[in-house]
Amino acid sequence: MNLRTFLKYVEIQTKVASMIPLALGTLYALYRFDSFRLENFLFMLLSLLSFDMATTAINNYYDFKKAARTHGYGYETHNAIVRYKVKERTAVTVIVVLLVLAAGGGLLLVSQTGLLVFLLGGLSFLIGILYSFGPIPISRMPLGELFSGLFMGFVIIFISAYIHADGELASLALSGPWTDLSVRLDIRLTEVLALFGFSVPAVLGIANIMLANNICDVEEDIDNRRYTLPVYIGKAHALRLFAALYYLSYLDLIVLLLLGVHPLLVLAALLTVIPLRRNIAAFRARPEKAATFILSVRNFVLLCGARIALMLAAVLLETL
Repeated sequence: MNLRTFLKYVEIQTKVASMIPLALGTLYALYRFDSFRLENFLFMLLSLLSFDMATTAINNYYDFKKAARTHGYGYETHNAIVRYKVKERTAVTVIVVLLVLAAGGGLLLVSQTGLLVFLLGGLSFLIGILYSFGPIPISRMPLGELFSGLFMGFVIIFISAYIHADGELASLALSGPWTDLSVRLDIRLTEVLALFGFSVPAVLGIANIMLANNICDVEEDIDNRRYTLPVYIGKAHALRLFAALYYLSYLDLIVLLLLGVHPLLVLAALLTVIPLRRNIAAFRARPEKAATFILSVRNFVLLCGARIALMLAAVLLETL
């Protein structure tokens, strides 16, 4: 497998969906808690990127193995295993290597941070695997948007902030012998809720990438017995939900104001609604994988990229 085929197999262009939450959580910790740990950041980057690529590869491999219809809908071109004639053994080997890298980076991060990262990271690994694998993968159910949004949009941001925050968000400790083990979990609820509010654009933006993908594939999903949310609620209702989630994402601006971010910076983030509305209209008019699906990714980058720029500016202003 050459580099080009590998990048297509793991759909490298979609990795922005995990790298942006990593950046958001890191900048949040830098602004809110004035803390940044380079070693922790690098370990999480390795683990997160490797696992994101692995789950995409698993999804493509599972679709390749389970496809009931192998002609039409662009199957011959959009599945990298078919398009580049990748050997099944090679496809599986890539998945295993990526999972080993992800687990290794995660364990190194846990060694620096503690048990809570192990539990949250382990749960994220489990959901990521079940998303594409198992008797009934999450991606083939009407829960894909919920799980992808919450775990990639909030849990990643939480961990990305937590690894720098020195207990400012939560702490988990074990004490006593194994026969009488005591577990103590402390959560700073106000801080966690503030972080969740800050994460709203990432949560809803990632959910909408999944929703847009399922809207584009609704006919194919019916043929392949993938009972996604648009299959259940219908394409028209799914398109209305697609638009509504984007507008709800601006609720985080209230949280930014409460955190003390300068109002002019917050107002600048609000201006992203102008190009966002154009992209929503274009997708609703022609919801097709080849033509307009990319608009959901652009909207996510637009929403969260504006927040990254905003937080960078806020950090610089605080420093000055």
